Amino acid sequence: MMKKNNIVIGTRGSKLALWQAEWVKAELERINPGLEITLNKIKTTGDKILDVPLAKVGGKGLFVKEIEEALLRGEADLAVHSMKDVPTEFPEGLHLAVICEREDPRDAFIAPVQGSTFKVQSFNELPKGAALGTSSLRRSSQLLSIRPDLKIVQLRGNLETRFRKLDEGQFDAMILATAGVKRLGWQQRITEVIEPQTSLPAIGQGAVGIECRINDTFVNQLIGPLNHNETSICVRAERALLKRLQGGCQVPIAAYATIKDGRLIMDGLVGSVTGDRIIREHIEGKSGDAETLGIALGEKLLSKGADKILAEVYGREITPIDAP
Repeated sequence: MMKKNNIVIGTRGSKLALWQAEWVKAELERINPGLEITLNKIKTTGDKILDVPLAKVGGKGLFVKEIEEALLRGEADLAVHSMKDVPTEFPEGLHLAVICEREDPRDAFIAPVQGSTFKVQSFNELPKGAALGTSSLRRSSQLLSIRPDLKIVQLRGNLETRFRKLDEGQFDAMILATAGVKRLGWQQRITEVIEPQTSLPAIGQGAVGIECRINDTFVNQLIGPLNHNETSICVRAERALLKRLQGGCQVPIAAYATIKDGRLIMDGLVGSVTGDRIIREHIEGKSGDAETLGIALGEKLLSKGADKILAEVYGREITPIDAP
């Protein structure tokens, strides 16, 4: 096996992406003293288009495609991603080798600060017709289903930009991933953590994944110890559901799996963009059957009417599984 002394991590250049890449770098250096690791910051399509909602940009892999191309060209040895950005299909020669331990996967409700307290204390206390900032159809669909009076304001840009817009009064509150807010040290700004019963998380939310070349034995062995088995099982179950629904960011799809006493417990959801229809289902089974359970939960959602919502969004039918 070829041993390399200098490893290159491909990453986006955002503060959160760099936090994740630096964390992986530090862990690998801790386990392998003497290993040199450098970061290759790569601008992705999703980073370049900031004035259009992600759902309108369309396509999958908006935040990973250019990084995957760098892996295939040998300009990076591994790529560190937020799992919720990673498509379910990989270019030939690449695979998802590792999923690291998950941070809090829930959504965070963030209200402006007024004096020594928050202007609004919780999501339920938002005044009628309040403007809520989010770029996520999944979040807006679920929250509009509870509060159809809310006005959704498109929220793009990095964390600092989003907090600045909130504090300038461009909207009354915003919803972000708790994990990202905590990782960048802004947790004191979280007004309320929203439970999955109210807002089911995005697939893979809070987890960091590592992608690399399948045939690079050295890198595969190097990053192996960073895999967190329980997180990996849960996120792969969620991703199996996403793959079954042929989902992208143009449609509100959510799923969240946990393991309790060796059993996988998972909720999945498909909603209409306006939140007037929400289809939610639940499944439980052995954790060893994670991906099968994810597909089965997808089938349950489709049979309850998710197929109609998806067909409306995509303008095409979601085909039944015929293949073995």
